[in-house]
Amino acid sequence: MSHDGVAGLSKRAASGLSVSIVWLLAICCAASVANVYYAQPLLDAIAADFGISHAMVGGVITATQLGCALALFFVVPLGDLLDRKRLVTLQLVALMLALALVCSANSLWLLLAAMVGVGMLGTAMTQGLIAYSAVLAPPEQRGRVVGAAQSGVVIGLLMARVLAGFVSDVLGWRMVYLVSALFALLMLCFLRLLLPNTPRADTGISYQALLGSMFTLLWREKVLWIRGVLAMLMFAAFSTFWSALVLPLSAAPYSMTHTAIGAFGLVGVIGALAAARAGHLTDRGLGQKTTAWALACLLLSWPAIALMDYSIWLLIVGIILLDLGGQAIHVVNQSMILSSRSDAHSRLIGCYMLFYSVGSGLGAIGSTAMYARWSWLGVCGLGFAISLLALLFWRLSMSAMPRRAPAFALQAD
Repeated sequence: MSHDGVAGLSKRAASGLSVSIVWLLAICCAASVANVYYAQPLLDAIAADFGISHAMVGGVITATQLGCALALFFVVPLGDLLDRKRLVTLQLVALMLALALVCSANSLWLLLAAMVGVGMLGTAMTQGLIAYSAVLAPPEQRGRVVGAAQSGVVIGLLMARVLAGFVSDVLGWRMVYLVSALFALLMLCFLRLLLPNTPRADTGISYQALLGSMFTLLWREKVLWIRGVLAMLMFAAFSTFWSALVLPLSAAPYSMTHTAIGAFGLVGVIGALAAARAGHLTDRGLGQKTTAWALACLLLSWPAIALMDYSIWLLIVGIILLDLGGQAIHVVNQSMILSSRSDAHSRLIGCYMLFYSVGSGLGAIGSTAMYARWSWLGVCGLGFAISLLALLFWRLSMSAMPRRAPAFALQAD
């Protein structure tokens, strides 16, 4: 976890929000977001099971990201209108059904439909719990509590690959989603039992008007769409790597197990935790400089990754640079976006994460297609090109961006 996240967990919050509740929220955020990333180290096994090519199997990730986008636009805003605890309960029940459908899918189209559901409900749960943590926390500790929940998200997305790889090796890829369904059942029990009730938000706005306001934000907020496009490109590069990594490592001469491949996610934790410093630099008015070195890390990661055949250690260095650069950009983006409209934090983050979903989906389908045609060097060429495009876009958009973001960037109203 980041330093702020650990600090938040080390103190008892005021107004009855205990350390155990903060831990519960962080763990449930990790378990929820993991559903979006389980498939990445399993693509070769899924392709073999359904008899499809490496070029087509990237559609599994794209379907999951489509579900993420649907959740961010249509489901996450419901937290402003409905009882949050009841909404979480309904989402967990629906998530268990979607996971069960993945386990039993006997056709590619049924699998893709189930993956849309998993992506939608896993994302809705994650963002809903972050908003819940913001509502429960007293104002003087809200930053630390939300930071702890966000740390859970980072750990969850990185550890998902490790867990998926291990379970797949022992029990098969379908059992990964059955295990996740059991996690969801445990979450349902603990959250229903321990999560405090919150008063229903009295916004005075209809669901249709709430959705319409998100279009307004996308249209009017220049900071949102500029940093959103940058996030789309960054997450496309990120997904390009992680979606295709399993394909060369599972084949000769490496012939690694899914457990070993998933363990590369642990390497990414180093870069992700180091990126926590980006928020402090942005608070000091160094957001643009931080973006510059983060984009440089993103670019430099690809030559190292491309030399994987010569040294696995170069691959590890590349992963650290990729995660460091990507997570740093993500932190700066959120700080700048959330500084533009203090009255619309939830909708701003929902709109911002839409760009993330689009980028991740395009990166997944593009990387597997490139691997099928030009092997690993083609994947690395695509990743480098996307990273270079992100650097050029950032340089052209610098004059439109603020130089400073506030110290506290909250992800919920």
